[in-house]
Amino acid sequence: MKPHRTASPNRVMQVLLAPVVSEKSTMIGEKNNQYAFRVLQDATKAEVKAAIETFFKVEVDSVNMINIAGKKKRFAKGVGRRRNLRKAYVSLKSGQEINFAETK
Repeated sequence: MKPHRTASPNRVMQVLLAPVVSEKSTMIGEKNNQYAFRVLQDATKAEVKAAIETFFKVEVDSVNMINIAGKKKRFAKGVGRRRNLRKAYVSLKSGQEINFAETK
């Protein structure tokens, strides 16, 4: 079992990879005030929470993580595989909002 890791300032800057912009994530954002992000494979909930609060200056209520296994694909010269993906669904406290257009 891995020891519990605290969110160091250097690590916080690397945890978030990209926001997930899809029809499903937009619907979840409007309905539940949640936002989806691609994160590092070994990222923890505490690290994701610290990163969101640092970058976007909002208060995070909860973080849910999901692992998605990469699909196997056939190519002309054999079988390949897409990479695995880890997503974080971040719930914000009421009254909080992330606007990706204004964030720098």
